[in-house]
Amino acid sequence: MTLVQDVVKVSWVFDVISPFAYLAFPQLSRLPAHVGVEFVPVLFAGLLQHFGQLGPAEIPSKRRFTYRFALWRARQLGLPMRMPPAHPFNPLAALRLIIAAGSDRRAAGTVLGAVFRQGRDVADPAVIAELARELGVADAQAALGDATVKQRLRDNTNWASSQGVFGVPTLVIGDELFWGHDAFDMALEYLQHPDAFGDPDMRAADSLPVGVTRSR
Repeated sequence: MTLVQDVVKVSWVFDVISPFAYLAFPQLSRLPAHVGVEFVPVLFAGLLQHFGQLGPAEIPSKRRFTYRFALWRARQLGLPMRMPPAHPFNPLAALRLIIAAGSDRRAAGTVLGAVFRQGRDVADPAVIAELARELGVADAQAALGDATVKQRLRDNTNWASSQGVFGVPTLVIGDELFWGHDAFDMALEYLQHPDAFGDPDMRAADSLPVGVTRSR
């Protein structure tokens, strides 16, 4: 007798502004067949504001390292990568386009590829219009201005922050968060052996006391 596994739903939270979302996207194909992925585009700036964080590009030395590390990592993974003309950029139109196109794997992959594989400027309305045609969105201007699309992006961002998502990309699996492209193997192991994450050391880490706090 063949056992049929229940479908497990996970949420992939991302912003097209993140080069690490581009690096993580191909890894999603490694998820087991019984795992269904919900693509959740969010505004990373909204998460930063919610948690009172600076973005990587707001610290000059971290900005330089981040770009260089992303390019180096892409080479290690065998992924073609080209940075867009300017970074950071305004990702609102691109995020709304993904939502208007169905928030699915094709929409996410098409826009992420345009930004970091082709190095295109998705803040340019002409680029957005071309991507919209590719994704079957007939009237890009109307779709991006649609109140429902705009609200969905706000709702996605609010939902993510309510789950504790502080960065992108993040895989949300139940109550657990797996942040960054380099946490993907950890997420795979959790899906296969969740009990291994409830051992005494893991539980102790969850309740580790704070020894000192930084004055603000």
